[in-house]
Amino acid sequence: MLDQWGRAVTRGRWIVVIAAALFAVFGVVWGTGVVPHLSQGGFEDPSSQSYHAAEVIEQSLGRPGADLVVLYTSEDRTVDDPAVREAVDSNLQRLPADKVKGAVTYWSTGNGAFVSADRHSTYAALTLAGATREDRVEDLRDIEDTLRSSDLSGLGIRLGGVTAINEAINAQVSEDLARAESLSIPILLILLVIVFGSVVAAGLPLLVGVLAVLGSFTVLRLITTVTDVSIFSINIVTLLGLGLAIDYALFIVSRFREEIRAGRTTPDAMGRTMATAGRTVAFSAITVAVSLSGLTLFPQVFLKSMAYGGIAAVLIAMVTALTVLPAVLAIVGRRVDALSLRRLLRRRPRPDDAMIADGATGADAGRWGRLAHSVMRRPVPYVVAVLAVLAVLAGPALGVRFGGIDARALPTGAEARVVDATLRSDFRNPPGDPIQVVIQGPAGAADTVRAEIAGLAGVTGVTPGGTGNGTTLLQVGYRGSAVDSEALDVVSEIRALDLPAGTSALVGGSSAEQLDLRSSLADRLPWTAALVGLATFVLLFLAFGSLVLPVKAIVMNILSVTASFGVVVWIFQEGHLADLLGFTSTGSIETSQPILMVAILFGLSTDYEVFLLSRIREHYDRTGDNTASVAAGLQRTGRIITSAALLLVIVIGAFSTSGITFIKMIGVGMAVAIIVDATIVRAVLVPATMRLLGRLNWWAPGPLRRLWERYGISEGDEPGTKGPGQPEGSGAGAQPELAGT
Repeated sequence: MLDQWGRAVTRGRWIVVIAAALFAVFGVVWGTGVVPHLSQGGFEDPSSQSYHAAEVIEQSLGRPGADLVVLYTSEDRTVDDPAVREAVDSNLQRLPADKVKGAVTYWSTGNGAFVSADRHSTYAALTLAGATREDRVEDLRDIEDTLRSSDLSGLGIRLGGVTAINEAINAQVSEDLARAESLSIPILLILLVIVFGSVVAAGLPLLVGVLAVLGSFTVLRLITTVTDVSIFSINIVTLLGLGLAIDYALFIVSRFREEIRAGRTTPDAMGRTMATAGRTVAFSAITVAVSLSGLTLFPQVFLKSMAYGGIAAVLIAMVTALTVLPAVLAIVGRRVDALSLRRLLRRRPRPDDAMIADGATGADAGRWGRLAHSVMRRPVPYVVAVLAVLAVLAGPALGVRFGGIDARALPTGAEARVVDATLRSDFRNPPGDPIQVVIQGPAGAADTVRAEIAGLAGVTGVTPGGTGNGTTLLQVGYRGSAVDSEALDVVSEIRALDLPAGTSALVGGSSAEQLDLRSSLADRLPWTAALVGLATFVLLFLAFGSLVLPVKAIVMNILSVTASFGVVVWIFQEGHLADLLGFTSTGSIETSQPILMVAILFGLSTDYEVFLLSRIREHYDRTGDNTASVAAGLQRTGRIITSAALLLVIVIGAFSTSGITFIKMIGVGMAVAIIVDATIVRAVLVPATMRLLGRLNWWAPGPLRRLWERYGISEGDEPGTKGPGQPEGSGAGAQPELAGT
């Protein structure tokens, strides 16, 4: 089918290119405007108790706490100076009532907690009118200029608090996106020229990458019309859209050049390319999309958004690589090698991997083939050595501690982070994040519950937070930060209290949200793992007709992902390389990030496995020789896989420069995983294990083997058929021998 598709695209190449150009223009004009339509936050579970507590509080008492903190500082005056009070009051009185519902200051409350230890600073706590995070960010933007103006010379004004942090993160994401593109694209272009040795061939993957990103932005904006999508999905769209589009284009262009050099006409070369590399690309993209789809099982908007953005990016990259790229290749034809770098440098062309004889050994096998043979001569020592390295890398993951996101996720000099640090260091009792207990019941019930909470271990105080509409809010203090185990224990103990008859209590606040988040993720994680694992197993069986290879691939993926997660813990939790990478370690890993990383990395690892095994299977179907097939498969894909991995690392590495700590963490973790996976796992561990398994690699029971022969998805020859020279009893229908050949 894909052979015919390749020929059809070749015939209608100009129509496809013109349609792609029009779509790209639409993506630039409309799709790139997606950012203002994206939402903040999204880390909470809408079905959790803490979420319901926040709803009841806002409906019955209004939103508690400060949306925005305005910090006023004077170098030469104290808050006791009437001029300071007059300037602050004048500043706040100019704020429009439709944007600010209320403002609390030292002078309106007489509370000394609003004054710094040196009395040169004070703050105002503002409640904004917006009903949602996005609305409150818009309120801040509307009043920011007014807030920053002062009637008193030398009075410094800085903005902090939850809304200012959200706005800072929003701005940082847009800045990171622009920086990542400006850093990665020039480097990618240079590396592509080096990899392909031709300017024309090098430009094609980058063209596909840009189209894929624009298309993904357009799809993401369409999704925002029907559901909330987190602003952080933009990073995943760019990362996967650009990275995978370049990967897919690299494989297709390489195969097309291989077929052209074999003497085929352009239509025949394109048909063969689509039937082989195109089929593998389509299969790989579906596998990655399935891995990301597991994130939709979680209720958090953040994780769902990453699934929406990631799946859109992967599928758009696939469609672009299978339509626009073949059309452009059909136009350039044999000119794909035009502007050859080797000719410009007057260097002799390097022998193509495909021209190396099948089954060749020694000097005739090529570098990757020689590596494969070397590994397969001593598979056990190689397996032991690689597993030891992976175990060392994964070790720190055993000590992982989970936490939340606060102002320290922003760059060190970010204004909202500076305000947060100043409040914590200079004020006796800065705006806290208490545990919120919502009491509804008969008269006197709130007092009873308050007394019981005050007697719990770890509670430092219980203060009334307001009463109205039959609801009483209690603010519970605790030791340490909101995500420390002590605070989480207090939440659990409050929820376990025996309440007076007819009384209900909901526990909210950041500590409760963190506890509910962990519970929500833990409840759905087994289902997600089962879905992704089963889907991956089925897809790999359909691709290779084996029950052994899917299991091996899943195990290899787990090893790569675990090793990268151990490195992430070592760096971001323990603080190693913090100065080099430019972040502040909080001593924990944000709770939802490991799940996101696993979903993405599992898909990417499967992607490289599919590319390698496809060429091995293609050779095995022709020869039935397991050892020679592994060597030939690695020889033909080793350079392409490592080149693709290098290019993807460049894209991801650009995101490791992000000013948002957990985006940086994803970038670093993915880069480590890809490097590990494309080197010691695919180039060493896979050949070694396949040598040990021998023809058992291709084993499947008779009924399943016949099922694959009828419906399977193979590269090259039709499923279950033998190519020229394949001996009887080999290939798909062969029964395995326990000793490798």
